[in-house]
Amino acid sequence: MKTKTVKTIYWIGAVLTAAWFTASGLGELTNNPLVWGITVKLGYPPHFIYILGVAKLSGVAVLLTPNRLLRLKEWVFAGIFFDIIFAFLSKIAVLSFPATIDAIVAFIMVSVTYIMFRKLYPAVYVNQANA
Repeated sequence: MKTKTVKTIYWIGAVLTAAWFTASGLGELTNNPLVWGITVKLGYPPHFIYILGVAKLSGVAVLLTPNRLLRLKEWVFAGIFFDIIFAFLSKIAVLSFPATIDAIVAFIMVSVTYIMFRKLYPAVYVNQANA
């Protein structure tokens, strides 16, 4: 796959992920009844919802920073995956399978984006014993 194609797929995925998590984070910080209603129904306490909103918006800022903060982006991707997996598991336990469709779509979208991120910025491991 050509670098230009990889970059295009990555940035489309990063922007869509950022839009998704910005909307979610703002909903959590502004007490949006839809977001809060579902999250409280899943059993999460109100203080956690605010923390999650701040974390999501901070992650979006890092995710949209081009060619910088690469190690921090790894942590952002990890946080996004944890958020999606916990949302999926919580929804399947409390609501039902149809409520998990958004988490499944998000997981696929973020997985493709992360794969493109790794193609753009391959991890380089150095053996400290030989360095």
